[in-house]
Amino acid sequence: MTSTTRPGTPGTTRSSVAVTNGYVVPVVGDPIDGGTVLISDGVITAVGADVDVPDGVRTLDVGGRWVLPGFVESHGHVGIHEESDGWAGNDTNEMTDPNGAALRALDAINIEDEGFRDALGGGVTSVVVKPGSGNPIGGQTVAIKTWGGRTVDEQLLAEAVSVKSALGENPKRIYGDKKQLPSTRLGVAAVIRTAFVEAQHYAAARAAAATKGEPFARDLGKETLARVLDGELVWDQHVHRADDIATALRLADEFGYRLVINHGTDGAAVADVLAERDVPVIFGPMFTTRSKVELRNRAISSLARLAEAGVRVAITTDHPVVPINFLVHQASLAVKEGLDRQVALEALTVNPAAFLGLDERVGALRPGLDGDVVVWSGDPLDVTSRAERVLVTGTEVYGWDATADGGRGAARVVERGARFSGA
Repeated sequence: MTSTTRPGTPGTTRSSVAVTNGYVVPVVGDPIDGGTVLISDGVITAVGADVDVPDGVRTLDVGGRWVLPGFVESHGHVGIHEESDGWAGNDTNEMTDPNGAALRALDAINIEDEGFRDALGGGVTSVVVKPGSGNPIGGQTVAIKTWGGRTVDEQLLAEAVSVKSALGENPKRIYGDKKQLPSTRLGVAAVIRTAFVEAQHYAAARAAAATKGEPFARDLGKETLARVLDGELVWDQHVHRADDIATALRLADEFGYRLVINHGTDGAAVADVLAERDVPVIFGPMFTTRSKVELRNRAISSLARLAEAGVRVAITTDHPVVPINFLVHQASLAVKEGLDRQVALEALTVNPAAFLGLDERVGALRPGLDGDVVVWSGDPLDVTSRAERVLVTGTEVYGWDATADGGRGAARVVERGARFSGA
């Protein structure tokens, strides 16, 4: 996995902060009533009931409110499918070549997209931005913070996390309408298989050239797929229907890459197979209609069935399909439909971080992880609860002012590279 670097505006020093007197839910451990989360230079240094807060550290007494790690949206298009901008802000799919392995979502992100502000309001502090599902191979994904930099590069968690791929209806419809390969499921699988075979040959030729000290011409697409074959990048497989999930497993067996199922709305039909193979599922979006044939079996209750079978799960909004700030509400309805409450919290935090190799930075409240902390008015799985304060790497970037707008309340968001002056 590509190494991650801690983001932050160059030339600034993060002050220390202690979030105190909270009902702290670390996710990876038992809740702590009256707990404290201590953050120093953007990193959590202590979590507990009896944390010694050094002199001079700014203290946020949250008065018993719930304190959780920032949520991780593991499959979104925020910044590359901008809201309210129509075609001018939609850079989700480069649908001119079925093999888009050389493409990078990072190169199309506009951090001024309103979706990033919405993310903060929903307690989402990290997002993996992915190309769309119009191509069999869509391109590289990127993990970023949802706030904090003057440019997207200053918000990076990991420059490359995975490669997005799509099976099923979307790519066959796009290229079928053009009367070119791939216009069938057979063709979609063939495009992926051929690309990996070529990447294998490329990697072998590159190794031979290096041994001989000979120059070697780079191919960005084959180079990317070679990283997947080496296990450096995850293969993020867009797939809904059970038969397409079987194809995804077959291709992963053939080429030996690390597979993560994205969507998996028909996954309950093969839940035992996914569990036996320990293939995780990023499930959703849930607040949608059955708008196409492959969504015929879509049901919120399917997430509970997957988890009960032993499948490790995360939850996605597929923003802007579902607004990113509704990520937690999807978890709430999944609990209503049978998902274990603890699993629901893990599906918003530690699980997506682990699936995509980000768990050394985000996904829980524990020492050594980034100081991404959200203060909630109550249990976040209660739909009436609100994210009241959001800290990204220790800097408070969002707050809810209940007295604003004539008592209706309003959000406040700091300018990029700045911080709130008040508590």
